[in-house]
Amino acid sequence: MPAGGFVTEGGKEYPGKLTPYVLATCIIAAMGGLIFGYDIGISGGVTSMPDFLEKFFPAVYKKETEDQSTNQYCKFDSVTLTMFTSSLYLAALMSSLIASTVTRKLGRKLSMLFGGILFFAGALINGLAQNVAMLIIGRILLGFGIGFANQSVPLYLSEMAPYKYRGSLNIVFQLSITIGILLANVLNYFFAKLHNLGWRLSLGGAMVPAIIITVGSLILPDTPNSMIERGQRDKAIKQLRRVRGVAEVEDEFNDIVAASEESKKVEHPWRNLLQKKYRPHLTMAILIPFFQQFTGINVIMFYAPVLFKTIGFKDNASLMSAVITGAVNVFATMVSIYGVDKWGRRFLFLEGGIQMFVCQVVVAIFIGVKFGVSGTAENLPEWYAIVVVLFICVYVSAFAWSWGPLGWLVPSEIFPLEIRSAAQSINVSVNMFFTFIVAQIFLTMLCHLKFGLFLFFAFFVVVMSTFVYLFLPETKGVPIEEMSIVWKNHWYWGKFIPEDDLPHNGAALEMGKSNNKTKTVY
Repeated sequence: MPAGGFVTEGGKEYPGKLTPYVLATCIIAAMGGLIFGYDIGISGGVTSMPDFLEKFFPAVYKKETEDQSTNQYCKFDSVTLTMFTSSLYLAALMSSLIASTVTRKLGRKLSMLFGGILFFAGALINGLAQNVAMLIIGRILLGFGIGFANQSVPLYLSEMAPYKYRGSLNIVFQLSITIGILLANVLNYFFAKLHNLGWRLSLGGAMVPAIIITVGSLILPDTPNSMIERGQRDKAIKQLRRVRGVAEVEDEFNDIVAASEESKKVEHPWRNLLQKKYRPHLTMAILIPFFQQFTGINVIMFYAPVLFKTIGFKDNASLMSAVITGAVNVFATMVSIYGVDKWGRRFLFLEGGIQMFVCQVVVAIFIGVKFGVSGTAENLPEWYAIVVVLFICVYVSAFAWSWGPLGWLVPSEIFPLEIRSAAQSINVSVNMFFTFIVAQIFLTMLCHLKFGLFLFFAFFVVVMSTFVYLFLPETKGVPIEEMSIVWKNHWYWGKFIPEDDLPHNGAALEMGKSNNKTKTVY
């Protein structure tokens, strides 16, 4: 067995295949990512539309169009404008805490349904907005919807997918996010040409992905794990046979039942997360989403048109550049779908980190040379602008096949059933909190740090890549119910995992050690 592989106890594997049924259900569920992606893409384009700024943020509009003395880096520096973008993520943070209980007690698909309905209401209010208050209320409802969807969809995918294909199917959720971003960027480009109507069509268009996830949640089956968790064992084993495409599912079924019985003994899953044996899981639930946001990707995705306008692109050119980066995002995510279960999570994390670091340094140099700290420069030469966009695209591609999808995949697959909903809620909450922070302070940071903003995020890329290298074990091809073996075999986390928590009384651990020849599973 090559280094980096993993064998469960006695070479045990759960039988199952990738059936058309499970493939269809996972694709439908993953469409929940459309609402998240559409919002990420639409907000930056809308906030660069002159009609939108003139109606809701006249001070920013005046500073951009009339006040030529303003530093180029500071033209969009407005707390109210950034609150329009970031309020959604604060709402998503709060709703994810409620969504944890709904997901656990009522099932994953009902949580998706709530997400779709709330997102639809928010999109409708935003499309009809007459003042900033309506905009913010709509954004808050959108955030509630995203909180429910991001809580339930990754868990649904991890539980429905055969473990050999779990990575690829889970990343379809991230692919859905990137498609949503691309569609939003394309619509922004065309709608921006419609005077006083374009921004309404862009914001109101979010009702379409909301309808998709709402209808999808009504036709999707529940996961076997969720059925067992709610005492529906007869239905669960029938569903597991249908999902796996084979009749011999007793081993996997019994392991899920055993995990469910253990989870019912936990009276306070939130408090339970603080136990020593869950230290690795809690650490990953906090640091992975934190690091994901501090790659700096949302600087590009939220504010791509604003950013490109800041570095000298005209209105249409800035929106078209956002479309280009969105297209790169989609295609690079497909690379991750192909490679995540072949090359492993760690390889993609580390390669993506190196690529992002190099691109951020290069972009900082190019912008710094042209604009300096004064933020004044003539229009960029065409070749110069192409180079900047090129390196931003290479940066986006690195994120799209590493920290983008893996930031959702890895946390969703490492949590034991007894803490899964609570831990996923922590994961989503941390993600939304730091998304809110980055969205809220980005334009102010751009004003003060200028081109150094890219170096700021490059520093965090170095830190997070070092963290992955030292502390994240490889989880490729490991059944969720056997994941404790991975942590026990790790050079650092092993001391936190008691022998009693290992499946089959620790025999799996010994098999893992003998196959890997080292204590650490990499």
